[in-house]
Order: sequence, then structure tokens, then C-alpha cells
Amino acid sequence: MTPTTDPRAVLHDVFGFTDFRGRQAEIVAHVTAGGSGLVLMPTGGGKSLCYQVPALCRPGLGVVVSPLIALMEDQVAALRQQGVAAAALHSGLDEEERRQVSLDLANGRLKLLYVSPERLALEGTAERLARRDLALFAVDEAHCISAWGHNFRPEYRMLTMLAERFPEVPRVALTATADARTVDDIRERLSLTEAPVFRGSFDRPNIRIEVAPRDNATAQIAAFMEEADDGRGAGIIYCPSRAETERTAARLRRDGYDALHYHAGMDAADRRAAERRFSSGDPVVMAATIAFGMGIDRPDVRWVAHHALPGGPESWYQEIGRAGRDGAAARALLLYGAEDIAIARRRIAESPAADAQKRLDHERLDRLVAIVESATCRRRLLLRCFGDDLPQDCGNCDACLRPPRLVDATEAARKLLSAVHRTGGRFGLGHVVDVLRGKDTDKVGSFGHDKLSVFGIGRDVAEGAWKNIARHLLAHGALEMASETNLPIYQATEAARPILRGEQPVMLQEAALREAARAPRRSRAQRPGRPAPPIGGGEDSAFEALRAWRKEAATRQSVPAYVIFPDRTLADIAAQRPRTLDDLAEVHGVGASKLDRYGLDVLRVLRDAG
Repeated sequence: MTPTTDPRAVLHDVFGFTDFRGRQAEIVAHVTAGGSGLVLMPTGGGKSLCYQVPALCRPGLGVVVSPLIALMEDQVAALRQQGVAAAALHSGLDEEERRQVSLDLANGRLKLLYVSPERLALEGTAERLARRDLALFAVDEAHCISAWGHNFRPEYRMLTMLAERFPEVPRVALTATADARTVDDIRERLSLTEAPVFRGSFDRPNIRIEVAPRDNATAQIAAFMEEADDGRGAGIIYCPSRAETERTAARLRRDGYDALHYHAGMDAADRRAAERRFSSGDPVVMAATIAFGMGIDRPDVRWVAHHALPGGPESWYQEIGRAGRDGAAARALLLYGAEDIAIARRRIAESPAADAQKRLDHERLDRLVAIVESATCRRRLLLRCFGDDLPQDCGNCDACLRPPRLVDATEAARKLLSAVHRTGGRFGLGHVVDVLRGKDTDKVGSFGHDKLSVFGIGRDVAEGAWKNIARHLLAHGALEMASETNLPIYQATEAARPILRGEQPVMLQEAALREAARAPRRSRAQRPGRPAPPIGGGEDSAFEALRAWRKEAATRQSVPAYVIFPDRTLADIAAQRPRTLDDLAEVHGVGASKLDRYGLDVLRVLRDAG
């Protein structure tokens, strides 16, 4: 590529974009001029351009610190497709690959170098960089440097050496998830306290957010997938355990889905194979633990489902942000149960962390519980965790689309709390509900609980509704779950007293007091035909032809399909039907390198598609 100091020329010629988004232009101008700073933008908000464009405009080598090998490799593959001399330096390279990167670095053949934090901290790496002209340091996923962050990585602490060893080189830290305390910690650790903070809007309005109590997770997720899946994009199901990822993927495959699983306990080669399969461009479903996390750049993930409560608002928003990175409509579903809340609280209590960290973890959990238990706009509550205030309800979450009707459930809540107390606080919810509903079970009889005043006083409330009432009381701290012989035991807390005395009302969504309906599972083969939404009129056949060509090209080069062209670019090409290379150069996402590499092939595919 021809060197230039004009950011807009780089944006157009290299990346094929006509204009910056949001605060990108301001950030790029600041960093290109040699300034440092902290960038806060949501996943999919365009953070990478905030350091890639300045690195290409400034003289010298741009160094990007990144936490994951897969993330580095995908970013490097995308940059090479755009004609940028980029490489990655990490522990996953073999000896020959490491030698080639070192040689390219020594000979000045690289413009961008991605490096893991532990590799950067090695004395040899720092010495080699000190001998080079450096354009900037970019610290991606910067929240990893903070012990207050939701994804702290000790190796990131080594990055404090950047300001000490390279004081004249601009430093830009970037993250999609950081609360106020984490932001302050990032700035202090990277010596950015005097540098500006660029805070973009965290709102991702294209993602519909839905939350539901977990009743039959398999049926609920199956129904959600059927609604959300357009047959083209991919989906992710976050599961609470390694075993659940494998069970979920197996069930989905039996139902006709192309499903994979992913967790940290897998062999490294199997994990990498699953990552490559996911990035192939095929409409696959990934059942994964949070090990399948940062670095998911596939832009056409159409939905993300959570099988259980995430770790907090920050991790939840980062995880659902992996959907709809292309700006098209996407969906997110969170299922949760009372046991999720209890387990999370117990895990915090039993953690060896310092008291200050435990308080922060409790705050995060309480904020998340407030969001999922809310009857008002969930997005507004979620964005407040990042200092964002929406002026009005979002209109694209379940609480906005299907406003719940609240009913007074105080009397039922008092009955449940009384039953927990009368049975001694030594039993699970199932037994307590049996007592309330007047079930003459062997266990009820053996403990004499059929003689209690609370026996049968809740016959008029469905079993599923009692579970929802218990979940609500647990979420608000009136109930807690202890554990005896590995069985969950329900006990009332001090917070139950005002409810029992009638001083504090309990308002529940009307639907929570009805028995939950269990949606029947249908395999993909059993579902009625529902064609994917058309790209626009007769362009659909051209779009599919372009996708087929892209898949072949990606397979030949062993790169993710989306680094050649994302679906959005293929859709624009199919809609505009360029006839010449000059016409094709005006399409969003077609830079000079890709035009030269793929232009004639794209025009041929369009001609053949008619």
C-alpha cells in the first residue's frame, strides 16, 4: 500500500469505507497526532479502526496487545486481505513461524504486530521493539488489566512497563465493558490519567434483548432458535458447564442442526478446529462455556442464548454483543433460575478474594438480578451499568414489546415464607411446595408436615407459580439457599420479616403466577418451511452465489470467510450489481487490495448469476 497520513484516504483505500462512525473520526485524529487515550465502545462498535487507521498513518510499527491467539490470527488474516503487512507473535507459533515473524520485524517489513502480553513482557521482545520506530501501542480488551474488571488477567499487569520504557509512544487502551471503577484502574495502570477518555454510546439497538425464567431450557431455547434463525447466520448458546455444552450440542445435532461444542477442557487442536468451523461462514450453532469469548469477530452471528445467569452485567453485555456485529437485526435470550442466583451468591461468599472484591462481585450480581427481575425496559437498566442513559424506553426488549402486567403477590409470598419457616428451614423447594399444595407424600407424612397450619393453604397456586415466587424472593434476598449434603435448602432471611408482617408488598408479573407452558420440541426437519428473509427483490440468488464463491475462496486460503467479505458487503454487491471494477470500488467494504485480488471474480459471479 502507498504510505499516506490522511486517515480518510486510509479508511477508503484500505478498508473500503466512506466515512467514520460515531466518535471514530475524533479518536483517529487524536491518536494520529500522537495522543494517548482510553476508548470505551461496545462490541461491534468499530474499536479496531481506532488504532489500525492511526498505525497506518503514522511512521513506524503499530503494536497491538491482544489476549487471545484466535483473536490475533483473525485480525492479522483480515489485515493481510486488505493489503496490510501484519503478523502475530504468540506462544502458538512453531519455530519456523516465529523465526519468520522475527525476521520481518528486524527488517522493517511489518506495519502492524499483534502480540500477547506475556510475549511483549519478554526482555528480548521489548529490546527488539526498542530498536524500531514505533507508531503506537494499542491495548485491546484493556479491562483485563484491572482486578476490578470482569475478566482480569494477571499477565496484563506487565503492561505497566509501556509508559516507563516507551514514554514517547502513544498508548491507546480499548474495551467494550468497563464500569467506572475499572475505567479508573485502567487509566492508572497504563499511565493514562492525564489522557482523554473517549466514550461512545454503548447502545446496540439492533439486538433484541429477552429474559425469561428457566423452565424447560431445551424447549425454550429450541423455540427461540426457530424464531431467531434465518437459515444463514450462526448462533451461540452459552452453557454453565463443560458437560452441558456437550449435551446441548448432541441434542441439537439430533434435531438436525449443525452444532458444535467448545470448552476449556477440550484438546487444543479440537478447540481450534471448532473455532475455524464457526468462522467458516456456515450457519452453525456453538454450544460453549465462556471460554468461547473474546475475539469472536464473525459479523453475522444472528443470536446468542444464555442457558443460565452470566457473571454480571459487563460479561452479559459483552457476550450478547457478539450477535449482530454487522448491524443487522439480532436476538439475545437469557434464561435463569433461582438456583443460579443462589449459586452465584455462595460462590462469592466462599471465594478467597478480598472483602472489597467480594463487595464488588455482590454489586454486579445485584445489578444483574435487578435487570432480569425488572418489569421495565431492560436495555435502559443494562446501559446504566456503563454510564449510558437512554432518554426513553428502547422498544426492542421483551419488557417493551410485551409489557408485563404486575399483580399483588404479597399474600402468596407470605404463605411461602411461612411454610419455609414452619418446616424448619431444612428442606428444598419441592418439599415446601408439596406442603403448601397439600400433597400427602411419604416425606410430608414422615415429618408430620401434614399437621402444620400451612399444609394445603396454597392449593390454588400452581406448582410452577410457587417456583417463580420463590425465585423472586430469592432474587430480592428474602430467601436464601443453603446446602446440606449437596441438596439446596431454602431458608428465610431478615429481609423476609417486613413481608411477613405485611409492611412490604411483593409485586410479580401476572405471567409468573400462571403455570409455565412447556413448548414442544420440534426437529429442524419437522418445522414448516420458513425461507430466510430476502436481501432485496431478485438479488437473493446473486447473494447466495457470492456466498458460495466466498466459501471456496476462504477454504483455499484457510481464512475465515468474513475476512474476505462480510455478508453486508456481499448484500450491497448483490443489490448494486456493479458492472465494472470502478463500480465495485464504490461498494461499502471493498478496498483497493480486495478490489485487485477479488474484483474480476466477483464480477464473473454476478454475470453467471444473471
